[in-house]
Amino acid sequence: MTSLNRRSLLRGSAAVGAGLPLGTLLTSPALAHGAPSLVRAGRPVLTHGVQAGDAVSGSVTLWSRADRPARLVAEISRDPSFRRARTVPGPVVGPETDFTGQWQVRGLPSSADLFYRVRAVPQHDHDRASDPVVGRFRSGATGRDDIRFLWSGDIAGQGWGVNPDLGGFRIADAMRRANADFFLCSGDNCYADGPVQETVVLPDGRVWRNLVTEEKTAVAQTLDQYRGQYKYNLLADNWRAFLGETAQITQWDDHEVLNNWYPGEILEGRAGFADGTRVDVLAARARQAFHEYVPVSPTSPDRLGRVYRKLSYGPLLDVFVLDMRTHKDPNTTDRETVADGGLLGKEQTAWLLRELGRSKATWKVIANDLPLGLVVPDGTNQESASQGDPGAPLGRELDIAPVLTAIKRMGIRNHVWLTADVHYTAAHHYSPDRAAYQDFDPFWEFVSGPLNAGAFGPNALDATFGPQAVFTAVPPRASASPLEGYQFFGQVDIDARTQQLTVRLNDVDGKTLFSKTLDPAAR
Repeated sequence: MTSLNRRSLLRGSAAVGAGLPLGTLLTSPALAHGAPSLVRAGRPVLTHGVQAGDAVSGSVTLWSRADRPARLVAEISRDPSFRRARTVPGPVVGPETDFTGQWQVRGLPSSADLFYRVRAVPQHDHDRASDPVVGRFRSGATGRDDIRFLWSGDIAGQGWGVNPDLGGFRIADAMRRANADFFLCSGDNCYADGPVQETVVLPDGRVWRNLVTEEKTAVAQTLDQYRGQYKYNLLADNWRAFLGETAQITQWDDHEVLNNWYPGEILEGRAGFADGTRVDVLAARARQAFHEYVPVSPTSPDRLGRVYRKLSYGPLLDVFVLDMRTHKDPNTTDRETVADGGLLGKEQTAWLLRELGRSKATWKVIANDLPLGLVVPDGTNQESASQGDPGAPLGRELDIAPVLTAIKRMGIRNHVWLTADVHYTAAHHYSPDRAAYQDFDPFWEFVSGPLNAGAFGPNALDATFGPQAVFTAVPPRASASPLEGYQFFGQVDIDARTQQLTVRLNDVDGKTLFSKTLDPAAR
């Protein structure tokens, strides 16, 4: 197996698979949708491309979807021609998972550029396998290697869906050019409560066009409607290509189910839903669809299947993925004076502090799907981790304060928080010198997004933990479309030689609007 330079590979156009260019296999709508011109008669079809998730040292989780019952089988190799490939059988897929399947592949080399191709093989007719769909990913490091990853969130919201005039999602082209080792999605992977229509006229007279499917014409309530949200996003050719060539780490937030939801909520007066609808029922369906369509490794320690987990990338980086949705208490004015675990929960808090304490990585990136200091109203109540009161911690801040204090007292250095959710991009510096609550060390939180949704902002900052908005980029009006350019993704580079971590906040075309380089502090 020969060593390959990933940057050179991504700039090139190597031929792979069945004689087709990699770009064709990743982006072709015909392959993705099973067009008869590229499908051999009577054979299965992989309908929505391929994906790789949680690609850490030695293992990865692969994903695909067939159009009928079949076994998914992957070949994986460092060689783009697959002359020396390892075959890894996957699951037999059927209607119980909407014909999706994912499987963990172990025993992979570290810090390697790996190609994989997936076929769907009929159980009783192995000679009639589907045409392959090819992907690639970089396996996680164990040594001291340069690391680059992207993060953002908020996909197909506020009526801005898959636009065929833009190849799907405008921002995906810039993200592909970034040649990242992996992509961290900070939540709102879909907008299950966000129907789309065929055309939207912008204030300047331009016309936005959406692809429309049956599942995207109304708010999702059934399992099939929730599944349809993920299938819809994969109609975006350039987004499907990005996911096919970049491993992902994914967390979820609210729009995978319903805007601003919390466990135990009963809907009253919500458009599209009958009064008395139990959100817990909707969330169970949405959770099933999420796990069917998003490759997530079985590494979460949570006995109830929540998606928080730690992923390690050698001596330079550990990523701590939080679930700040499943544990939430009801949205109130959030001025309670007694902590009730209504944001992280006791079990997740204990896990986070335990794993932070065990981490030997230089940098600890904490992926928080809710920003710590931004105020996000829900009518007269609060959806956010903070509520705008600048004094001592109240409400959900009572969950955050002990975490920040414990991090300080445990001597944990170099923790950086990455988030999305609020549909603009910003750099926040938190300092006890500006704070009402002062028992913590200074740290940075960086905000990015949306990927393809309405742009908003800025939100008010809550002074309890002393945040300062060092940089913001916001649209001139609410729900600005992707055509107007206010879509953002973040980029993180860790230099193996200096161990410096650099955060870049990039616009829809990949232009860097703000950059901050952080020097590592000794533990």
